[in-house]
Amino acid sequence: MDTAVVDELLTTTRAVRKRLDLERGVPDSVVMDCLRLAIQAPTGSNMQGWRWMVVKDPGKREALADLYRRAFYDYRDMMAAAMPDRAADPGAQRIRDSAEFLADNLHRVPIHVVPCILGRPGAMDNITGAGLYGSIVPAVWSFQLALRSRGLGSAYTTLHLTYENDAAEILEIPDSVTQVALIPVAYTQGTDFKPAPRRPIEKITYLDLWRRPFPPTS
Repeated sequence: MDTAVVDELLTTTRAVRKRLDLERGVPDSVVMDCLRLAIQAPTGSNMQGWRWMVVKDPGKREALADLYRRAFYDYRDMMAAAMPDRAADPGAQRIRDSAEFLADNLHRVPIHVVPCILGRPGAMDNITGAGLYGSIVPAVWSFQLALRSRGLGSAYTTLHLTYENDAAEILEIPDSVTQVALIPVAYTQGTDFKPAPRRPIEKITYLDLWRRPFPPTS
C-alpha cells in the first residue's frame, strides 16, 4: 500500500462548499462505486443497517435545500448573538462565507446523499447512541474519501435534521429510520486541496490519565 497516497487522501479531504462545481453532472456509476466502497466500513454487530438516499430530482433537492437554509440562518444568527467577538475574526468570517454559500446554493448541487440507519435514537443512553451512529458514520466518511479520490467534493452537514420529519416526508422515509446527515456531492473546481491547520497532536493527546502529556516520539 502506498502510504504517501493514503496520507495525502486523509489529509486533504476537506469540507468542500464554494469549490463544488454546480454546473457539472455526476454519473450514477461514480456515486454507486463510492457507496460500494463505503459499505466496507465496520458496523456494529455487523448489522449493516445503513441505507442511502441518493437525491437527484430537482424539486426534492430544492425542498431539502429550503429546510437546510431555514435551519442554517437560524443557527448563524444564534451563534452570532452568543459569540459576537468572533465576527471580527478573519478565519471565522471565511467559514461563515463558505457556509452561507452552501446554504444559498445547496439546491444547485447535483447530488444530495442522505445516509440513514435503521432504528431511532429515542431517549437512548450514551452507549446506545454511540452504537447507532457508530454503525453509519464510518461508512459516510469512507464515502467522502472515495469521492475525493475520484475528483469529487462533499461536506458532512446535519442542519437539515432540525426538520428531519419534513425531510422524511419529502423522501418518504419511514418513521423507524434515522437520517444521519445530508452530503452535497459534486465534482470540484480544481483538486489542489491542502492539509488544514490543526493544533499540535502533542497538545491534545494524553497518556493513561486525563491531561498527562504523551511522551515525545522520535
